Amino acid sequence: MPGFEPMPEDFETTRATLHQYAHAIGVIPRAHAEPHEKWWHVSLNIVPTGLESKTMTAPDGRSFRLRMDLTSHQIVLAVDGEDRDRIDMAAGLTGTEMGDAVIAAVAGLGLEAKYARDKFESDETRAYDKTAAEAFLRIANVMHGVYAQHRDRIGGSVSPIQVWPHGFDMAFEWFGTRVEEYEEHGELQQYPSQCNFGFYPGGRPYLYANPWPFESDVLLAVELPGGAEWHTEGWQGSILYYDQLVGDENAEQRVLDFFQAVFAAAAPTLTA
Repeated sequence: MPGFEPMPEDFETTRATLHQYAHAIGVIPRAHAEPHEKWWHVSLNIVPTGLESKTMTAPDGRSFRLRMDLTSHQIVLAVDGEDRDRIDMAAGLTGTEMGDAVIAAVAGLGLEAKYARDKFESDETRAYDKTAAEAFLRIANVMHGVYAQHRDRIGGSVSPIQVWPHGFDMAFEWFGTRVEEYEEHGELQQYPSQCNFGFYPGGRPYLYANPWPFESDVLLAVELPGGAEWHTEGWQGSILYYDQLVGDENAEQRVLDFFQAVFAAAAPTLTA
């Protein structure tokens, strides 16, 4: 492998558009998919042609999905496995216009709900570069392959590899057996310890491996390989910038070594 390809120049504008449109898609499974306690039902799966929602069921029993197709540059409504309605992502639609179009498409299946419109409503015209979107798709698929290797290697209780509409990062979680209590909305909640492995394509894109809880006394004493470093400003975890991997024939192994180093250091602290 000759190393990862560079992120496209000026990708941030297209990334922001994809992020906005992911929000527009995300309100549909939020309302109609079978709920998952960890909110996996609202995430998008990485498929060879783009990003795809979970399967949902229409009132008449037909199954459907929404796909951000980064090869045709359309949001596609697929019903019973066949592509049906299409919405052009390169048409400059605002977040509000795209959300309205997505809702109208699923309304044709007899679906209606009080959708979380605040997730996508925006009057800003969105720019979309097809070449940049296609490059991002190639990078996302390469990253998915590397993440799948690490996910299979560590085993245990793990989440799917998924793209979250709210942050537009690709990630999966490994869950430990330690349980932590924290207060949310005035109520005491319990949540399992975890280590999140992800890729954020915005700004200066980076890969991350973030244990929670973050035991700084243990973790910060560990030297990370291949240019990775611990990160404690704003959020706690570790970071490896994507541009450090571009063109390196050992890039894939560097990522795997980075993830394994964090996991080896963190796993004992996340186990009861």
